Formats: sequence, structure tokens, C-alpha cells
Amino acid sequence: MTRRLYVLVSPRRRSRPARGLFFTGATKCWAVAGLSVKRRAIPHKPGCRFRPVCPPDGEHQTSFSVGIPRNKKGLKVANRFKIITLGCKVNQCESESLERQLAERGERPTGQDEAADLCIINTCTVTAKAASQSRQAVRRAIRDNPDAQIVVTGCHAQTDPEAFEKINGVNQVVGYRAKGHLPEMLRPSSTGIVDRDVLDGRFSPLVIGVGNDRTRPFLKIQDGCDAFCTYCIVPYARGRSRSMPLKMVLANLMELKASGYHETVLTGIHLGAYGQDQVPPVGLNALLGKIEASRAPDRIRLSSIEPCELTDGLIDQVAGNEMFCRHFHIPLQSGDDGILSRMRRPYTAGFFKERVLKIIERMPDAAIGIDTLVGFPGETAQAFENTLAMIDDLPVAYLHVFPFSARPGTPAAHYPDQVSPEVVKVRCQRMRTLGLQKRSGFYRRHLDRTLTVLIENRRDRITGWLKGVTSNYVAVQVDGDDALMNRLVRVRINRVDEENRVTATVVDTGSG
Repeated sequence: MTRRLYVLVSPRRRSRPARGLFFTGATKCWAVAGLSVKRRAIPHKPGCRFRPVCPPDGEHQTSFSVGIPRNKKGLKVANRFKIITLGCKVNQCESESLERQLAERGERPTGQDEAADLCIINTCTVTAKAASQSRQAVRRAIRDNPDAQIVVTGCHAQTDPEAFEKINGVNQVVGYRAKGHLPEMLRPSSTGIVDRDVLDGRFSPLVIGVGNDRTRPFLKIQDGCDAFCTYCIVPYARGRSRSMPLKMVLANLMELKASGYHETVLTGIHLGAYGQDQVPPVGLNALLGKIEASRAPDRIRLSSIEPCELTDGLIDQVAGNEMFCRHFHIPLQSGDDGILSRMRRPYTAGFFKERVLKIIERMPDAAIGIDTLVGFPGETAQAFENTLAMIDDLPVAYLHVFPFSARPGTPAAHYPDQVSPEVVKVRCQRMRTLGLQKRSGFYRRHLDRTLTVLIENRRDRITGWLKGVTSNYVAVQVDGDDALMNRLVRVRINRVDEENRVTATVVDTGSG
């Protein structure tokens, strides 16, 4: 049976994309096929590579901006491109993969200040500020690159494509599942494709891409989230949790080591849920065991892990092998049990504290970073003080402080007892001050100690010194030659200044 997608198109404007309205949901419509958008139905042929767009919330309409070819052969072929990335490490990882794919097709990356033929903006929507910055980045790209093809993708494009459909000059808004196939979509023989469906349960592996200035590549091994915390829009943008097959993880790590990288950062939206979607389930512990046996990388760093997934076994595994970095980034969000319950976080403040102390018991010099969400609806003065006191009492190295941001469609956006912006601002400042004190104390504990540092491929913009990071996430600067870049060297920490800038002296250049 032939299914058809009806596309309603408003009058064209010269050199601008046509506006299309895709009817999706229970109608079981199909994605766009064909070289141009016309006032007719586009049939789906059996065996066609396009997949149906079937969001889970029933019949609804979704507007997109559809790219119209600029020449007879299809969309304009880009000679120069730039990718503008907002948001998390996963977004950075995906952008680097896109950059590699485009470069392998003969396209040339440009600097952010240079004009380009193709601009891809990889957006974020985790907070209202991030979403606003994403829209600003799109408008800036259009202004600075007047002749470029403008493609918008990422989480904000996934959850609110209409926000970009309204912006004059946007050629394509690309949904999450099609994001990894952007280079293929930009071939002369292809068309504008918009795919909003993220809920097919499959992991989309990325071509490994590493920025030219990066010495610690990100490897995305997991995507999506099943937690649905009441404040979080990410599950709606990324879909259900899904994982890279274990053999593929090991193969990618071997490729990165063969390419000369000494450290890989394993990243994901909900990293601790790795492998739970596979049959049979694998688990992060099993993965780390396989990595340890393979001896593929010199160092493995975990990007972020939930407190409930910090099992004794995982902590012992990291403590037992120096291959694994002594660095844990753990989302706390609140130190008040009432607020944690309203957030739908599956732990108590006491449980979180016990996990942190367990890490320090096994690894006294481990760096523990914490995410805090300030001003969640219902956060009283006492609830905030509970969080502040708990963090002050814990041996943490640094804080990431986020003000609560009501995200459309999340339960917390409709809670009645919202905290005023003025109060949130004051509380955030107090929390950030505590974070600076924690970082300073952690860094100063390492004075006169000798540590191993991975030197990065870039220098500090202010001092001109080489930069690097230790296993336990001490950011270090050393005065040395470029020959030290991308090497594991031994340094002695000799100073921590008032801005928490750590300087050191190289005592052993290692073997590279």
C-alpha cells in the first residue's frame, strides 16, 4: 500500500527556503523524497531508505524549513564549512564526527571568523539560556555567512523545529536520527531530509572524529535516557537509552590508540546505563573489564555517572587500575531529600554522601565534581541551606552550578511554587563561591607533588604556557616546547595562584 506525505508550501522567495508543513503522528506519513518540494503527494516506495516519522504522542503537526536546491543538481556543494557547537560533550563528539565526515568528502573546515559555504549549528536546549544562545548562533551564522547554506540540528532543533523554521535564511532543520547522515544528505544528488523520530531504539554509531586541537577525544558509547527527571527535557530530545555494542567500543578505542591518542573520554547522555538495553545486558562494569583486558588506551576517563550507578564494584575497578582516571563527575542536583523526591531523583542526600566517601576511602586523591540545580520549584531557604551545608562538608573538587530553567513539556515547568529569579541569582552566586573555594582547596593539596600530566595540543591564551590535565583532573600549565604536546609527562606542582591557575615544572618528559 502506497503511503503519501502531503507538503503544503507557501509562495517561494528568491534564494530562500520554501516553507513546508509535515503532517506526522497517527497518519504514518513518510519523510521527504524527491529533488524539490512541490504541491503534490510524494509516494513511499517499498525498499526506500526513508523511514516513517512516528512520534509517540499521537496526531500532531510539525513545521520544518525544507532545503530547496540552489542549482539543477541539488543542494549547493560546500567547499568551505564550519560547525558551531553548543552544549554538552556528546554534542561536541557528534560535531567532531560530522567534521571528519565532511573533511573526508573534500570539504575544507574554516575558522569561526571566516566565511563559509556551509554552516551547521549543533544546538542545545537543556536550559532556556542554552536554547536562546542556539537561536542567536543561527542568526549570527546567517549574518556572517550571507551566501552559506545554513543547517540547524541538535537537541533544540529536535524538540522545537518551529523556532528555526521561522528564521529567515535557514535552509534545513535536521532531526536527531538524520543528524549523523548530514554529509550524505548534502551530496548533489540528495535532497533536504528532516527526520524527527528518535524512538526506534537503535544506537547510531558515529564516525570517530577528533578536533585538531584535542588530545583527549570523546567517544560516545551511549545515548538517550529513560530517567525522565521532572525538570529535564533531554529524554524528549534524545529518546530512550541505547548503547554502542561492546565490540565496537573496543574497536574504536584501538583505532584511537593507533592514531596516537593517550586518553579517551567515554561519554553518553546516561553513561551509567550503558549496555542495559542490550541482550543480554552488558553493564558499565563489564565494559571496563574488557577495556582493561584489551590494554587499548593509556587512560580512560568517565565523563559523568549517576550516584546509583557508582557501585562498590565499579569504584574498586577504577581504584585497581591506573588506566582509569581518578575522576568522577556525579550529578547531585540537590542535597535536600524533599527536593530530590520532587525532581524524581532515585536517591537520598545520605546515599549520595555515602558514595562520595566510599570513593575517597578507596582513592584519597580522586577528583569528585558535582552538578547542582539551584532554584528548583519548592526550594525553600532551608532546602538550599541543606544543599550548601552538605556540599561544604564533602571532599569535592569542583562544582557545576545551574539555575533552574523551566523547560516546556516537563512536569517541573508547571509546578506552582516557582522560585523568583532574584532569589535564584543570589543562591547561585553563593554556590559558585563555594565551588571556587573547593577547587582552590583541592588544587593546593597537590603543591610540591609530582603527577603525570597529558599535555594538550594548544597553549593557554593568557600565559602562552602549555596546558595539560592530570588523571585526577588538576588543570596544569607548564613552560615548555611544542614537542611536549600530546605526551604524558611527569611534573612537579609548584604554585596555585589566586585565580586557581596551577603551574608546574616538567621533571620527566616520558616516552611520548
